[in-house]
Amino acid sequence: MSDAVSGCTRPRTTVTEAEVEALVHGICFKTGPPTRLGVEVEWLVHDLRAPRLPVSPERLRAMYATLRAVPLRSALTVEPGGQLELSSLPAASLMECVDSVSADLDAVRAVLRQDGLALVGLGHAPWHTPRRYLRQPRYDAMEACLDRTGPGGRFMMRASASVQVCVDAGHEEPGPLGHVRRWWLAHQLGAVLVAAFANSPLADGRPTGWRSTRQLRWTQIGTGRAGGPPLDSDPRGAWTRHVLQAPVMCVRRDDGPWDVPDGLTFREWIRSGAPGAPTREDLDYHLTTLFPPVRPRGHLELRMIDAQPGDDGWMVPLAVTAALFDDAEATETAYRAVKPLAERTLGLPAPHNPLYRDAARLALTDPELREAAVVCFTAALAALPRLGATTEVRDAVAAYLERYVVRGRCPADDLLETPDGASRGPHGRETRP
Repeated sequence: MSDAVSGCTRPRTTVTEAEVEALVHGICFKTGPPTRLGVEVEWLVHDLRAPRLPVSPERLRAMYATLRAVPLRSALTVEPGGQLELSSLPAASLMECVDSVSADLDAVRAVLRQDGLALVGLGHAPWHTPRRYLRQPRYDAMEACLDRTGPGGRFMMRASASVQVCVDAGHEEPGPLGHVRRWWLAHQLGAVLVAAFANSPLADGRPTGWRSTRQLRWTQIGTGRAGGPPLDSDPRGAWTRHVLQAPVMCVRRDDGPWDVPDGLTFREWIRSGAPGAPTREDLDYHLTTLFPPVRPRGHLELRMIDAQPGDDGWMVPLAVTAALFDDAEATETAYRAVKPLAERTLGLPAPHNPLYRDAARLALTDPELREAAVVCFTAALAALPRLGATTEVRDAVAAYLERYVVRGRCPADDLLETPDGASRGPHGRETRP
């Protein structure tokens, strides 16, 4: 959710359906050799002494004001419930990405400690739903729009946190690193990543029955806003149709509240020209209001992974995903491992299909997901030396494989056994907010 737009861009040039198709084709799938990697890490902010109590808006405001003066390489953004997000620059290697974000996190944590605050890696706030921290027209409109499908949207906005891994779209040509294969792999492997990194089994102090409650919230939002397109051999065409058929979240205004149309698709907006014909700027904005588990932004944004426990827990999903997408041997192994899982989708788009629901609810207690995860993590671990990963990163992945994946467990199982706010890092060390 790092797409906050502070103001309204005054309309300039209207767009036709044909122009939208051309623009989306050009914007969302930029093909070429996979050379870049990125990560967005979201965190809940807790009080060190009273982690179950909400942090006041005044403390958050003072903290963020101080952080704005700290030089960071990553982009710092604030989520609607006060969650903190760092978005890395595109990196040329796994270790460049890890080192850059690690240094930024060290600087951020130093500021938070001065006020008795801490970053906490949980996919969903376990004890209470934070109040809206940000009061901006975008989030007012988003909340009004999402409320039409139930409370899931408010939970997503205020109470969720994730690790989002960004990989290049891939080659134009077919093959293991081609964009068609990588698009398909991102969706099917995504269910394995949901299960292996599930870390949000609690809400309002009680188990929800889902190991990834965060993923449940996305499912509750609905297919138009938080679903992906049907998978076929033409990712560009499928995504373009999805963009045109997706409901418009809001129509921006320079002054006053933004309009929140009910059920108006972008295609209908173009054809009707009301309220006011949409522009290129409106299309760009519309693309930021779609939240599928895999979002094409020129690169592929994998959005299905819960925030992870421990200061460095985020490195594991980053390293595993990078290896499975950018190492030719590992990606072929992952493709074979997840291919049998595709039947469980029943041809329905993610995450609104049985495979993703089982991944979020059962995680690695599901035998097929566990088997696929073991194969994928083992392949990733073997690939990491070829990607230049340090011993620290390789050890973290190996420890996660042994502690969780091989045993059919995930971090959510730790929280269900000790639901007191304690969490454990990838080496089994306990950390408390």
